[in-house]
Amino acid sequence: MEQQERLKRLGWFLPLRLASYITLLGVIAFWMGYPTYLQVLVIFYSVCTLGFTLTIALERKLHLPAVTQTLIALQFLLEISLESGVIFATGNVNSPFSAMFLLTIVSAALAYRLVGTLVIASLVSVAYAFIIWLGLGQATDADLNLQALRTIFSSQEYVFYSIFVHILIFYLVAFISGYLAERLSSQDRKLADASQALKRARLETDDILRHVSSGLATIDAAGTIVYFNRAAEKILGYREEDVRGMSCEEVFAERMAGLAQCMMDGLRRSIEYPRRELEILNAERIGVPLGLSTSILVDEGSAVRGVIAIFSDLRDAKLMEAKVRAADRLAAVGELSASIAHEIRNPLAAISGSVEVLTKELECSGENARLMQLIVKESTRLNKILTDFLTYAKVNRPTYDKVELCRVVNDVIELLRHHETYHEGIHVTLDSDESFVYVVGDADLIKQLLVNLALNACEAFEGKNGSVAFELRTHRSTGSVRLNVRDTGPGIADKDLERIFLPFHSTKKHGTGLGLAIVHRICSTLRIGIGVQSTPGHGATFSLDFAMYSQTSHPQRTRSESAEPSALVRT
Repeated sequence: MEQQERLKRLGWFLPLRLASYITLLGVIAFWMGYPTYLQVLVIFYSVCTLGFTLTIALERKLHLPAVTQTLIALQFLLEISLESGVIFATGNVNSPFSAMFLLTIVSAALAYRLVGTLVIASLVSVAYAFIIWLGLGQATDADLNLQALRTIFSSQEYVFYSIFVHILIFYLVAFISGYLAERLSSQDRKLADASQALKRARLETDDILRHVSSGLATIDAAGTIVYFNRAAEKILGYREEDVRGMSCEEVFAERMAGLAQCMMDGLRRSIEYPRRELEILNAERIGVPLGLSTSILVDEGSAVRGVIAIFSDLRDAKLMEAKVRAADRLAAVGELSASIAHEIRNPLAAISGSVEVLTKELECSGENARLMQLIVKESTRLNKILTDFLTYAKVNRPTYDKVELCRVVNDVIELLRHHETYHEGIHVTLDSDESFVYVVGDADLIKQLLVNLALNACEAFEGKNGSVAFELRTHRSTGSVRLNVRDTGPGIADKDLERIFLPFHSTKKHGTGLGLAIVHRICSTLRIGIGVQSTPGHGATFSLDFAMYSQTSHPQRTRSESAEPSALVRT
């Protein structure tokens, strides 16, 4: 900043020095006829002025402040010498060119401030007094000594007063110009500091706005886009350099006319939207729910200057909201199932028992025997539904411990092979990248979870051949283990993917719709991340993410403090 201030002063100083140079040469050449005794001084002064001018012109590249200051000092000395010669030759004390000293003093204020200006004023005063003394001494043929000087001043008092007034004017002009130069310099520094602070504030503000997570777009009173931050580029699919300076209605008309309308309502009808939701199409032509807030920007006269729009992508919020609603529904169904299961189960046990007794005591045949068997069969089916109800509603509080996942999967495979839904055409395999994989969890609940997933896959085959594969992959960098349960069944239709974990939702002929609901409930209890990938006709894959067990882990505390997991449904 000091370097810039010095260059600015020299920028003002240069034309003033050139004006002094031209004035002096004009006086010497046209008024005085270019006297011989001034020729050497004029040559030195011209060389100094030329060198000084070239130095100032190249100052930004050369950075030679010492050379510049030396040339300035030399030029002042030569100028004072030349002006003294002009005054001596044009009437001495009566010379009309004594005012030229004032130009030198004012010039010094631009280069040296107050103290340097007073020094130049002192040199000018000494030079002026000397030439007056010299000129009067020669005019009176007196010896150039103090006694002659006293004689001159005592006999011609107006000379003394002339010298006194000139010196007083020199110092007064020096003080005023130096003081003003100091004040101007101080104000320049303050202005420069304020300008730098303003630039920093603008840079900081612009940097903050550019990096906020919400999209921000601003239009002026004509509807022209004047600001577009990075989040707006990402959400809307436009680049700032492409849309700045363009009409928002033209830019947004094709994919987001509603956004343009909301912003233009602020200009045309002074309507602000504190909170509004609309849907736009992003660059891939995919619908994006947008949360929008607009504000009108006014000037001091309350005239509308523009509109500020702040918006955000609501897709994640919508997904989270759907998950919360699903969790609420599951919790409500769980409470309902727990309350009615016991009330239905006791009469059902009595009915089933009574029918079995009657079957043994009465000799039923034909239609009656078939009806008795139907009652027993449906009672057993209803009892299974009630058992699933209770399992879903009252998942036991887990006991977190070190669980060897490969052993649990092998136990599940063995149970699956003895289940009624299993047949020889179903191939069940385990593929693990390590022989022993330890995770944090409850072994019984994990086994129940995997049994439900495996039975769900086997039931999907509906008696046909297929395969169920358990794939274990450890990720030590993230401290997690992923277990994929993959089948080759008919897969899950797109319309059913969002509802597969809802109770009583089933696409099977004899399904209760509680198997996957129990899976999701156990995952929620154990804080296991679950995801689904399915392509109709090509099977389905359920992905389970477990926390890897470590010697320093504290399962109970860590798990109880974990956030509720969400089910990720992927197609």
